[in-house]
Amino acid sequence: MSEPAAANPAATSFPSATISLPLGLEVLTTYSGVLVFLEILFGGLVWILVAASDVPVPLLQGWVMFVSVTSFFLSTAYLTVLLTGLADRINTNWNFLDAFYHFLALLFYFAAFVLEAATTAANGGAHITPLSNSTTTLMCITYPRGNIFTVLTERQYSINVAATVFAFVVTLLYGCSMVMGFKRWRM
Repeated sequence: MSEPAAANPAATSFPSATISLPLGLEVLTTYSGVLVFLEILFGGLVWILVAASDVPVPLLQGWVMFVSVTSFFLSTAYLTVLLTGLADRINTNWNFLDAFYHFLALLFYFAAFVLEAATTAANGGAHITPLSNSTTTLMCITYPRGNIFTVLTERQYSINVAATVFAFVVTLLYGCSMVMGFKRWRM
């Protein structure tokens, strides 16, 4: 008779993954899964809107682009790990990782929201008006509201207003995800 196979010490020395969210498509039936999906959706809209405005103030909007693109890809990767069930195979405390990621994303997106709002608000009443029967344009500045003002076309201004609103929504979504992740981590 043969002896029983010895247990592999490397396989038993690490704790199993800690995750309280369901894996597979069931994650989309939870509030956390829906929030991550909405973060991806509205974060992608922020990315598209800022890029569509031709980034008129790259010093301020460069950070908004960085945050929206990075958060879009990281949230997509996180949701993919949950949907494919890979979270069970990766030995880590997913509840802590979830809370920590959403905390950092909240901080970065809040800064991005503030910078996008500052870019939009710094328009200062400036508008560009094409002259009738002419190929030249006229820039009218009523009164700058602060030390810094930007000159945005009406299209750029409208797009930046929409990007500001969506950046605020994404900031709220990351805040809700952080609170829910923190509660799961502490339980």
